Amino acid sequence: MSRIREVANAGLGREDILAFWFGESDQPTPDFIREPAARALLEGRTFYTHNLGRADVRDSLSGYLTRLHRTPVGTGRVAITSAGVNAIQLAAQLVVSPGDRVVEVGPIWPNVPEIPKILSASVDMVPLEPAQGRWRLDLDRLMDALTPGTKALVINSPNNPTGWMIPAEDRAAILERCRRHGIWLVCDDVYERLTFDRPTAPSFLPLTTPDDRIIGTNSFSKAWRMTGWRLGWMVVPPKLMDGLGVLIEYNTSCAPDFVQEGAKAALDFGDSYVASVRAELVAARDQVLTALRAMPGVEAPQPDGGFYAFFRVEGCADSLALCKDLIDKVGLGLAPGSAFGEEGEGWIRWCFAARPEKNAAGLERLASYLANR
Repeated sequence: MSRIREVANAGLGREDILAFWFGESDQPTPDFIREPAARALLEGRTFYTHNLGRADVRDSLSGYLTRLHRTPVGTGRVAITSAGVNAIQLAAQLVVSPGDRVVEVGPIWPNVPEIPKILSASVDMVPLEPAQGRWRLDLDRLMDALTPGTKALVINSPNNPTGWMIPAEDRAAILERCRRHGIWLVCDDVYERLTFDRPTAPSFLPLTTPDDRIIGTNSFSKAWRMTGWRLGWMVVPPKLMDGLGVLIEYNTSCAPDFVQEGAKAALDFGDSYVASVRAELVAARDQVLTALRAMPGVEAPQPDGGFYAFFRVEGCADSLALCKDLIDKVGLGLAPGSAFGEEGEGWIRWCFAARPEKNAAGLERLASYLANR
């Protein structure tokens, strides 16, 4: 069971809880996305669509990715999926078989390592580590893990929960190693637009050819505040597209027409909105990190992207117990680091994609709890 859900279930139904446990904004999807979707629904567009997504939405997605990464990403390489996590599941179903070995960089959102295990594969984790106030990846350690016979490498950048972002200079070496050993590279790019010092995170797309063994997964959830819409996308080699269509048929069949209408608006008209979201998150990051670092015994490395503070409290060895105690004592809902694997134990995740006054109230509760601990 997800330990994020375990903590949330302990607090659900209590009106006094300030919740920062789930990875979503406390603001709804903007009108320019909701309104076309609502019109499409009222027009009765409630029928099946193409397995890979509506052609015009895929064209918009192709144009969006080409502009964003300044490299051609043709419509024949993209597909619409029913949520970003569905895209990760489909990627695993495309390339992972029972007994395969998958390498991931963690700590990481629990769904990502559990999906290969559902398919009876094994998962080995290469840990991120805090150093000089930021999260770092030991590239040599990752290279040593990418051995012949490894089926896939999964990288989530910016990373949930740490906010680590892959350095641009590391991409070529990782790609070369994957090419040498025939390893599939699965990129979970859901937070790629939520960066603090640039418009988008470093991507592998500009370094690759359409035939490279690379699968990109993404979601409309985070950058456009569309978590409840359950819509995502994939970028795959053209040779996988027919098989992907079959897998989608047997998983979800297709994404709803009216939901795709909202997604098209996000892709076509959402750049300025994403920029405003990013600016709000910079302010929220500074608010939360500054307050956390002022609390005695708290270590809070700087995230490069995403919308999480991943911090630890001196003396905390059981993050699940601490998070449950925070609910009981001060009505504060946070996610335990152990939910993100052994590498996250002792740490706590705070989703700061919230209004300033809510973050401030939560920080006051945490400070009060620590003062009376």
